[in-house]
Amino acid sequence: MKTSEIKITVTVDENHLPTQIKWEAPDAGENSLCKSAMIALWDEKENSTLRIDLWTKEMSIDEMKKFFHQNVMTLTDTYIRATGDKMTGKEVKDFFTEIGMKTGVLSRK
Repeated sequence: MKTSEIKITVTVDENHLPTQIKWEAPDAGENSLCKSAMIALWDEKENSTLRIDLWTKEMSIDEMKKFFHQNVMTLTDTYIRATGDKMTGKEVKDFFTEIGMKTGVLSRK
């Protein structure tokens, strides 16, 4: 069995607000700075989701809108792969496509 590690380092200011988020994943050959991270973990004992949502002061509102929109869309892909429930997945994607247009993340063509 192999073990892999993903390391996230958060630098905060005097008010404990993130000023820098760095992630490293040696197996992926990646390490980089990012402006935001959303981490969700399933707590089997509590039967609930644990979340860590971080973003730096430099992340713009437009970037956050895109980040949020893309997260919902890719979470929906994961949901479809995990459950096979294409109908619900399509409903979520259709709804969030409309939300993306209303927020300016997507443009009408």
